[in-house]
Amino acid sequence: MTLKEKKRKPATKNTDKPEEQVMSEKRHKMIAYLDPEGKITELKEISKWIRESRINKAANFSTPVYKSLIKDFWNSARVIEVDGTELIQGRVNEVNVNVSPDILNTILELQDDPNAPYSIPIMCTHGCLLRMKCTGDIFSSQINKGDLPMRYKFLLHVLIQCISNRRAGYDMAGNNLVGLMVGLVLNKPFSISKYIYANMKENMKRTGGRTTGNKFWMYPQFLQMIMNIQHPNLPKADDDILKIDTMIEHSLKIFRGIATKRYKESKPPRKLIGALDKTDYIAPENDKWRHNDN
Repeated sequence: MTLKEKKRKPATKNTDKPEEQVMSEKRHKMIAYLDPEGKITELKEISKWIRESRINKAANFSTPVYKSLIKDFWNSARVIEVDGTELIQGRVNEVNVNVSPDILNTILELQDDPNAPYSIPIMCTHGCLLRMKCTGDIFSSQINKGDLPMRYKFLLHVLIQCISNRRAGYDMAGNNLVGLMVGLVLNKPFSISKYIYANMKENMKRTGGRTTGNKFWMYPQFLQMIMNIQHPNLPKADDDILKIDTMIEHSLKIFRGIATKRYKESKPPRKLIGALDKTDYIAPENDKWRHNDN
């Protein structure tokens, strides 16, 4: 039988998969490995920056997550208003679990300005991508992380897999997530907690798959952290733990190898820009992506 004559195996339907596999995704909300010993020279500088940044806890904090609690939250989640404040409320074991930007900001130690937006003007994003030497189509609705130099690619890689709402396509980042990266690079006002909250609201309109009406188990660790604070005595069982994958040192070596093959950088690589280069970097005014004297 020739290669063309071989029959393809039928696609696996969601109904054939365990609920955990349908409603969660192992690369969604991973725990970042940030090379604390600096073994991978090419990523040492950016890994150190992330460890010392305001996204460190959101990207790097690990806690046991319990499937039944996350499932109950999303299956009952609704948007309500309490004392003039909008929040998402889920019912878990007969108690209410509340999520708001302020709660996320506190739990994840994001240091957000409550008045900051959760988007960056598109022209500022385009200009910053050019400064970062992005080789892809900067006018596209999504950017492939492989079109960035290695250190910026790793920053976007961490944002995609640890903070974004992605459920598939982990090479791509939409405008809002790229805006988050630009906000960090240029030290622009950007509310990460509002970004996460908006993603959670959007998730309430979506489903885990074509065969189920239940909600995707988005941001399981963030929710578990909130539950642990609001209701520390919720029942927890060892056989109910949802596995959360962790990046490992070997994965960073693979990442380095792939990045080197795809993007040819100058030697030595250009120095990082903005807040990645200087801890006291002051953001350019208004919608600008560089200072006038740069």
